[in-house]
Amino acid sequence: MKVKKYTAPSMPEAMKQVRKELGNDAVILNSRVVQTGGFIGFFKKNSIEVIAAIDPDTELASKPVNLDKSMKESPTSIKTEQRKTQLFSYKDHPSSIVEKDLVTEISKLKDMLKAAGNTSGIPLPAPVNKHLQHLRDQDVDQSIAEELTSILLEKWYLNGASASEGAVAEWSGKAIQQRMNGLSFGGVSFTKKFVNVIGPTGVGKTTTLAKIAADCVLKHQKKVAFITTDTYRIAAIEQLKTYANILHVPIEVCYTMDDFKEATSKLAQYDVVFIDTAGRNFRNQKYVHDLNGVIDFSEEMETFLVLALTSKQQDMEEIRKQFSLIPIDKFIFTKLDETSVYGSMLNIAEKFSTGIAYMTNGQDVPDDLIEASPEIAANTIIGAIQYE
Repeated sequence: MKVKKYTAPSMPEAMKQVRKELGNDAVILNSRVVQTGGFIGFFKKNSIEVIAAIDPDTELASKPVNLDKSMKESPTSIKTEQRKTQLFSYKDHPSSIVEKDLVTEISKLKDMLKAAGNTSGIPLPAPVNKHLQHLRDQDVDQSIAEELTSILLEKWYLNGASASEGAVAEWSGKAIQQRMNGLSFGGVSFTKKFVNVIGPTGVGKTTTLAKIAADCVLKHQKKVAFITTDTYRIAAIEQLKTYANILHVPIEVCYTMDDFKEATSKLAQYDVVFIDTAGRNFRNQKYVHDLNGVIDFSEEMETFLVLALTSKQQDMEEIRKQFSLIPIDKFIFTKLDETSVYGSMLNIAEKFSTGIAYMTNGQDVPDDLIEASPEIAANTIIGAIQYE
């Protein structure tokens, strides 16, 4: 894509310049009013600044090279015309020189997208534009969506300005995966004895804890035990006791820090001890302090914060901030089967530089548990993986 900026006293004058140099098939990418001229800050005039572009194939079709005429021109003119042909015929001549020029043009386009502040109003190739709308529908943060769109545009033109919607989605998935590769992913690390699961009420902490424990017993052949500090709900204790009986593992109920220390001593011979906490209103910072009063976070502990994808992103961010006093190793995102919008996983993981341990997509224990990875998270967001 050839991109150029024009400045003129009026829009009609600017359009004349565009048509004269780029032809009638040029596309206006952006226009704005600017001030030019003047003297020591005074008497400046309003002008129109237009950024226009022309597709290489379109320009070649509308302006064929006249070889007879070129032969009569000076050597410099011939070289210039040849240079233009080299630059825009990148499909047929993928040389390193052509690619370098193409990358330069793409870089200019990416800079314009950044300067515009957003991609709204800027014409995009249909498959790229459709996927951008998908990212918006997934509630991917605007800044992230624009960075992804910039990457997709670069790949689009390096691919000869042609690709299917599926190919564009695949490019996007790989770009999202690359963004998340620097974060810590995967389930229980087995490097620490205690696994603590915390989160607000209604996100499915106890069920998720049982799924992870069952996975450790059945898949990894670990000796596991339960500690619950959820003494506010009798039903929660009974629920965890039921899971403990099914898995044939012990459970200890703790009301105070002394209870917790006694329980950890009793369970010293177990490989992994899973700790269930009460779901409370985490808008109240007092609860986090209460949690610190029952659980000794100085112990060898891995802590997962459970968030439901059916919640608003703003609420999830507030929950994470309320836990600023507690070190969070990874997130667990639940209820993937109850929503079709997954962009907040990417948004929150990036915002708090925290990876994802697990994702859950149902109530079945231990089946509806997915050990997270950048690839699985990315494919979920682009729609390559469906949950029902």
